[in-house]
Amino acid sequence: MNAIAPSLFVSHGSPMLPFEPSMARDYLQSLGRLYSPRGIICISAHWETDEAKLCGALKPETIHDFYNFPPFLYQQQYPVTGDPDLAAKASQLLHQAGIQAEIDAERGLDHGAWVPLMLMYPQADIPVVQLSVQPMSTPESHWRIGRALRELRDEGVLILGSGGATHNLRDLRVGDEETPVAYAADFDHWLRTSVINGDEAALLDYLNVAPEAKRNHPTPEHYLPLPVALGAAYNPRGEVIHRSFSFGILSMSAFLWQ
Repeated sequence: MNAIAPSLFVSHGSPMLPFEPSMARDYLQSLGRLYSPRGIICISAHWETDEAKLCGALKPETIHDFYNFPPFLYQQQYPVTGDPDLAAKASQLLHQAGIQAEIDAERGLDHGAWVPLMLMYPQADIPVVQLSVQPMSTPESHWRIGRALRELRDEGVLILGSGGATHNLRDLRVGDEETPVAYAADFDHWLRTSVINGDEAALLDYLNVAPEAKRNHPTPEHYLPLPVALGAAYNPRGEVIHRSFSFGILSMSAFLWQ
C-alpha cells in the first residue's frame, strides 16, 4: 500500500538553478530524499492553456523554453517516463468535479517541471505528468483542480506546484542577490503567514489582500500552482519548508501541506 504523498509548492527560479550554488538548489536536492512517490503530477507555471491540460506522453521530451542562456543549458535532458494511465485518471477526476480537462499526448516537460525535478529526483526514475495553468481563470478555480486531484495523494502521487512565490522579472538585480527588495519581502512575509495560518480565503484573494500583489505578480501564472497545491491539502495549515531569495526579487519560498 502506498503512503500518502504530500502536496508541495516550490519556487523554481532561473533555469540555471541546478547548475549554480544557492540555498534553494541545496534545499531541493535534499527535499527529494524525503519522499519516494509512485508518481508526480507537476503543475507548471510555464504551460498556459485556456482549459486544464495534462501531459499524456509516455516519453515526454525535455522542453528548453527560455532564451539567452549558456549553450550547455539547451543540451540538458531529463529523460523521465510519463504515465498515461495517471494522466487519464487525473482527467477523469477533473471531469467528475465538473472541470473541463484534456490530455495532450505530445506535450513534454518545460523547465518549470524539469528544473526542480532534476534536483529532487536526478535519476529521473519517478513517472511525471505535467498539468497546465489557466491564467485567464481564477485562483479559486485552480484550488478546485487541486481538490479534485487530492485523492491521488492517497495512492502515493505527489502533487507538485512549481511557480514562484514572487515573480517580477523587470526588477531582477545582480550583486547583493539574496537581500530582497522591500516590496518582495513584504509579499513573501504575507504569503508565508497566510500559508502557516491556513488562510485559504486570503490566499485565493491575493490580488486584493496581499501587499503589492500586482507588483510582485504582474501576471498570475507563477502564483497559480500554489492554489492547486493548497486545494490538494487535507489540512489547509501548511508548513514553510524553505526561505531564500534570488536576484533580490525572486522569493524561493516553498510550502508543504499534509
